[in-house]
Parts: sequence; structure tokens; C-alpha cells
Amino acid sequence: MKKNYFAVLIAFSFALNASAQVYSDVAGIFYNRCATCHHQGGGAHFALTGYTQVSPWCLTIQTDLNNSVMPPWSPDTTYSRFLYERIITPTEKNAILNWIGSGCQQGDTTLAPTPPVFPQYQLYGTPSLTLTIPVFASNAAGDDAYNCFSLPTGLLQDRWLRAYEIIPGNPDIVHHVIVNVDTVGNTTNDLSGSCFNAPGNFSMGGYAPGAAPTVFPAIAPLKAGIRIKVGSRIVLQIHYPAGTFGQQDSTTIRMYFYPIGETGIRPVFVATPLQNWSLYIPANTVQTFSASYAVLAPISLYAVFPHSHKVCTSIINYANNGTDTIPLIRINKWNFAWQGFYTYRSPVKIPAGYTLRSRHVYDNTTANPNNPNTPPQNVYAGTSTTDEMLFDAIMYLLYQPGDENINIASLLQGDTLLFPTSVHEKQSVKNDIVIYPNPAANELSIINYQLSINEIEIYDVVGKKIFSQVSNLKPQISIDISQLKNGIYFIKASTAKESVFKRVVVER
Repeated sequence: MKKNYFAVLIAFSFALNASAQVYSDVAGIFYNRCATCHHQGGGAHFALTGYTQVSPWCLTIQTDLNNSVMPPWSPDTTYSRFLYERIITPTEKNAILNWIGSGCQQGDTTLAPTPPVFPQYQLYGTPSLTLTIPVFASNAAGDDAYNCFSLPTGLLQDRWLRAYEIIPGNPDIVHHVIVNVDTVGNTTNDLSGSCFNAPGNFSMGGYAPGAAPTVFPAIAPLKAGIRIKVGSRIVLQIHYPAGTFGQQDSTTIRMYFYPIGETGIRPVFVATPLQNWSLYIPANTVQTFSASYAVLAPISLYAVFPHSHKVCTSIINYANNGTDTIPLIRINKWNFAWQGFYTYRSPVKIPAGYTLRSRHVYDNTTANPNNPNTPPQNVYAGTSTTDEMLFDAIMYLLYQPGDENINIASLLQGDTLLFPTSVHEKQSVKNDIVIYPNPAANELSIINYQLSINEIEIYDVVGKKIFSQVSNLKPQISIDISQLKNGIYFIKASTAKESVFKRVVVER
């Protein structure tokens, strides 16, 4: 992924199939599916951006792929779909496993695609407001530490937040960040390591490794944002894992506001309606607990954030009215290390009269490899990592007719916060080919403002050419892709000087 999960612009390896024998056959898969976290400064413990970095980890990669541990995407894609999904196709998975099974052969690495470059920031442009915590030495010795940093915004008037991203100062020690807004402006730092409940009036969301920045659509039919009141403070609750004591961090939040006076912005609300504080999971038992919340007025769910701790093993959220059920999210193998807000591809309408429901399963036995206690101990509801929680949040708007038909991905495709330039602007790099939109539904535009495009070819993920068109075009060609199935494809655009491969997602 380059900058976001919509447009991972990497080169393509033709040998993406079950006969992969050398590194160049699978390098593109590592760059696409793994390197977004596994690069220097990306939050993972090791990089996967070259043969010398990948080869020492072959057996670990093999185990994680066989056990579906990596890529770390918890939601069940057969139940509901989200933006920015970190998944790997069966074909890609088999190609890597075959390469490992063949001995992780190096081959001619000059034939491998060029490794992607990952800038420090995922969002382009200059933020309206940048807040950074003072340099802080982790106080997480034998136990995890939760510290809350209260940062003044200095806002002199109310502003509408359109996007934000959190940049860990030290990705190796920042497990996650929860962002709250203190609208009164009287919170202070709590650096005790026990700030389990972040203060503030409402949540803005947060960060977990590999997460995309939060960006709300800013054009019709959905212009959305979070209102930040004058004088507010931003509270960052940062979780530092046990064993990181003394390591320094200086995490930053970059915030982008709508212009002053912007109209037509629909407010986004963040709430945690599904909670249960009566949890009791005796040692050596498996227990199921639930929570529910009646929806009194119709809402449009923008994102969901289910949350538990280490004894939990599965989570499901849905809404029903007694006869009809609306699936929201299902996590079959809950992993405390990977969590965050999951953004729907289109807002999910929850009509008035429906009830939001949550069900969590807790396995407090030795069969649960994530159980923090050996032997198992009685576990109660609480905020410590060794306690348990059922605490499921949502990000939503008040429903307006047609919300459920809005394609959020399409509204973000040309967003200048997510892409280096608008597709309507002249490209500054010679032979820089732009694929737009991406993801695409029925039509795809290939643009080059510098050199004529002589031929366009489309390949599927196994390297089979499925489309070819000879052309002599400058600067743009449009292709009908309505017959292509949903999935990942690679566009080969050839000019008089060279051929360039770009990745595109077809999604309807």
C-alpha cells in the first residue's frame, strides 16, 4: 500500500502462481500484502522489503500463513466487508508457501519488482493542526502501561475535523492509541501507567499498527466530519507493552480541518453503546456474555470497533428487530494485538426499532493460547489487560435517505489527502501513469500527461492476460471493466520508452 489501502502502486511479478520457485516470483506479494507494516518504521518487528530481509523469516512466514495469523485481518469477510482489508488471496498464499517449500531460493533478484517506498506520513498536504506529546520514556516494565496525554488545541473557534492520522514516535513500542476530545479543556496528563479510562467527552477513534488514517468523505453525496469545540483538548491514551521500560516515544496526531465557514457538513458521532460490566469468567470455564442497545432513531453506521482483552476468543455484532438481522462484524479469532475501527464500504442503515447486539465468547482455560494467566485465574470485568471487557464502539451519522447506497471508497478515490495530486493536475514526473478510480467499478481511466500510451494490457493475479488494447493516446484512455469480477488486477501501460505496471482493485 502506498499512502492508503485504495492504491498500492507496486510493480507486478508475472510468476504469481503455484509454481513460484525464486524470490522474484513472490516479491510483489510481500510488497503488497506484508510490507505496509513490515518496513523500517512500519510498526512490525522486522522488514520484508527484500530477499535478505525475507529469507531469515521463511519458517515463521510459513507458520503464520498456514495458521491464518498473517496478514492480521480479524473480521470475517464472509459476514461483512470493510475498507482497507488486510487480506491475502488463496493464489498469493499458495505462491509464497510453494516458494518456501522449494527452499526460499533467491534467484536473480534484479528481476524482482522495485520495493515500495513508505513515507513517514500517510496523508498528503499540510495539516491544520499538529500535536505531539513531549518525549516520554515508557513506564511499562513487568506490566503494560496506559498513559494519557492531554494536549491543548488552541482553537479559537469551533472547527470541523475532516481527517486525522496518528504517527507513533516509536512504532516498536506503541501498541495502540485511543483519541478522546475534552470539550471543556480541563483535563491533565495522567502518566501513572494506569490511565485505563481515557478522560474526555467523546472519542474520535484511534490507531493500531497497520491502520489507515481516518478520512471522511468531503464531497456529495456525503460531506462528513467531527465537530471540535473551541478550547478543546485532545487526549491521547497510549498503550505501551510490558518490557518496553525506558524506551522513548513522541507520538504525533496530524489533524485536517474543513475551511472555516464550510457548510453542509454532516456530523459524525462516536459512541460505545454496547457494554457489559458484569463479566465473571471463572477459571477453567468458557463463558458467553452479551450486550444490547435499542436504536430509537435511524442511524447510518460508518465504522465499528469491537473490543475485549486476552481471554476473549470471538466477537459478533449485529442488529435485529425480531425478524430481520443486519450483520455488522464477526471476528472468529479475536486477537487483542490487532484491533481498531473498521470502516464500512457503504454506510449501514440501522432503522429505528432495531436493537444493536453484541456477543463475546471468553475462554478462560489452558486451551486459549492468549490466556494471560497460567494456570487460569478467575477473571472479572475491568480495565486492566488481565481483566476483561465487552466494550464495542460505533462511528455513525444520523440517517438520511440513500445513505446505504453511498460508495465511500469511490468518494475517497480522488481525495487529495490520500493521493499526491488530483488526477486532473499535470504530473510532474515523466511517464508517471495514473490509474483512476481505484478501486474501480465499471470504468477505468489510464492517464499519462507526458508520453503517449501505445498499449494497455490487464492481467489477473495469476499473471494471465485478460485484456489488451492498442492505442496512441494522450493523455487519457477509458476502459470498460464491467465484465471483470471483483478482485485485484494489474494494468500494464506501455509507452515508447518503457512499460509500467500498476495495481488496481475492482470492487462493486
